[in-house]
Amino acid sequence: MKPQSLCIFFLLHFFALLCTAASEYEDPSNGGTIVFTTLGRSNYAWDIYTLPTSDPPSPSNELRVTDGESVNFNGQFPSTSPSSVLSLLHNRSLIRTPGPQAPPPLQLVYVTERNGMPNIYYDALYYSAPGSTRSRSALEVPVRLQAPLLGLEESKNRVSMKDRPSLSGENLIYVSTHEDPGEPRTSWAAVYSTHLGTGLTRRLTPSGIADFSPAVSPSGVWTAVASYGKEGWGGEVEELSTDIYVFLTRDGTHRVKVVEHGGWPCWVDDSTLYFHRRGEDQWISVYKATFPKDKPVSTESVTIQRVTPPGLHAFTPATSPGNHKFIAVATRRPNSSFRHIELFDTVKNEFIELTRHVSPTTHHLNPFISPDSVRVGYHKCRGESNGAKATQLLLENVKSPVRNLSLFRMYGSFPSFSPAGDRIAYVDFPGVYVVNRDGSNLRQVFHLNAFGSAWDRVRKGIVYTSAGPEFSSVSTEVDIVSINVDDVEQSNYKRLTIDGKNNAFPSPSPDGKRIVFRSGRSGHKNLYIMDAIEGETSWIERLTDGPWTDTMCNWSPDGDWIAFSSDRHNPGSGSFELYMIHPNGTGLRRLLRSGSSGRVNHPSFRPDGKLLVFTTDYGGISAEPISNPHHYQPYGEIFTMKLDGSDLKRLTHNSYEDGTPTWAPLYINPVDVEWPRKGECAFEDCHWLNEMPGRGTKLVGPWGLAKPLCGVF
Repeated sequence: MKPQSLCIFFLLHFFALLCTAASEYEDPSNGGTIVFTTLGRSNYAWDIYTLPTSDPPSPSNELRVTDGESVNFNGQFPSTSPSSVLSLLHNRSLIRTPGPQAPPPLQLVYVTERNGMPNIYYDALYYSAPGSTRSRSALEVPVRLQAPLLGLEESKNRVSMKDRPSLSGENLIYVSTHEDPGEPRTSWAAVYSTHLGTGLTRRLTPSGIADFSPAVSPSGVWTAVASYGKEGWGGEVEELSTDIYVFLTRDGTHRVKVVEHGGWPCWVDDSTLYFHRRGEDQWISVYKATFPKDKPVSTESVTIQRVTPPGLHAFTPATSPGNHKFIAVATRRPNSSFRHIELFDTVKNEFIELTRHVSPTTHHLNPFISPDSVRVGYHKCRGESNGAKATQLLLENVKSPVRNLSLFRMYGSFPSFSPAGDRIAYVDFPGVYVVNRDGSNLRQVFHLNAFGSAWDRVRKGIVYTSAGPEFSSVSTEVDIVSINVDDVEQSNYKRLTIDGKNNAFPSPSPDGKRIVFRSGRSGHKNLYIMDAIEGETSWIERLTDGPWTDTMCNWSPDGDWIAFSSDRHNPGSGSFELYMIHPNGTGLRRLLRSGSSGRVNHPSFRPDGKLLVFTTDYGGISAEPISNPHHYQPYGEIFTMKLDGSDLKRLTHNSYEDGTPTWAPLYINPVDVEWPRKGECAFEDCHWLNEMPGRGTKLVGPWGLAKPLCGVF
């Protein structure tokens, strides 16, 4: 019997989604389309897997739990009975469950990004053999019951990131980013509780505060979170210096800080929790916090004990109720380039390796343990052998919170559209590529290392780029070149700058006669304008002048304005804000202040010139970076704004690095676009986990400089 999937999508929710979609795109002529890049995300193909905790780990007893659709991660094995969960959901008459003789299912609550937006799903997997049997053949899944737990949010078009869900009784506890705190560089991440039966949602995090990585105690009474409290995020992009807070799950009251410096909490019982942090010896380790029984709980009264030893990084701990024998952790060992899941015996103080014996050259993330302690779950790349889809998306539809606006995540960096909108140029280091908008006719048109792409708006088939190394100094040899993408002879490019002093980010004028670009020829990165056809040998003039960095320029469709990013308000600080200037050097004004050390990068004008899209850290950080693959700065989100600085809107919500947005010259229907390129799941672990203290490498802490996709090249 082949596995079958019974997906529960309730009719009321389904019709609401249809109505939302219909009204949202009812007038495409007044809308638009934005395409952007998310660093590495196009190569994620995650599923949640599980291994038994007592049997020797092997490929034969590893089970894939999720269904191979989209990206699935950060799961929980709930203790609530399936009948209780299903009875709470709407339209119970539509639910078809296996007969009364069916064995108890394996239940899972997890985050998924299917259908263009993050959501939290519930799966119940019914086996054809008793659940006590652990062999792969016995764990074939004949029936899958599946339901989105936050369908009401979808029907309200509430787009937000979701993270670390926990099902506690009749309530779902999770992180969401749907409320704007109203302050720049302030995280939108907060913990919420949604009743599954009524859909009533309560915010548990105080207003103006951001909370991450919630964990509910076994009794359901308490919730622990990682949080900066009132101090707020300071710009860290590696191990966060959050503290651990505890509050009542029912309403968020009785909030108290119990641990200074800690993240990713998890409970064993209502007076014991584990967490991770970097110790004074610079190893990231797991610690245990024990609450006092005879006096108030505070950072002074809680006892802290280091659990995992130095010599390796151990983090994102997982526990199960009442289990004082072992915990699960993710590790990075000095002799391994991969993140693996291990058990740590807290009685014998020794590690038990799990996933290295199953898939040694694959990263495994964020373990969680079943309530009966017999299974450990985690997420990793899926392979074709287990039914995963191999097709990769050129354009992945991302749910937009704005009516008439479609959003797409694109494979490759620095996308730009031809004037007719039929072709897309992009960078895939090294080299520049062109592909038809429908995914056909992919070609490499420039073989040298390059970054940035912009089509000439008059001369057909001409694309401009910056040839040379990215993230380089003012004197590094980088030049503007024009590429004739229709020239098949390969001698298809022309060098337009000749001094080689970091000339980058070309943007042509709407009449095709001029190009604005960034150059370091004066010793500082300022803006220049030159002839678009012959380059600076014909003529060149300086647009901005000063001991600061002006960069990432974009010429408006009507020719009146040039938008750019600059640190001129605080040169050398790493803080970049959004400015505009007329091509004749007049009218300079600042559109958006990014906050202390903030960044606003890669502005792009809408085809009608009325809006700018850009990437920024205005929304702060949304999750602990250690719980994700590597992102140079895991906080870039896509925003739009009117030219007078009003109507700021956040478009994307995730814990990744979104960058290099561009507008399409026409509206594209919000449907995924596949291409013949074969999909391959691959990603890098956090680079800073490669640094091992005392082993001849210099540890890069949260003060280290990052090289972001949306940063300054």
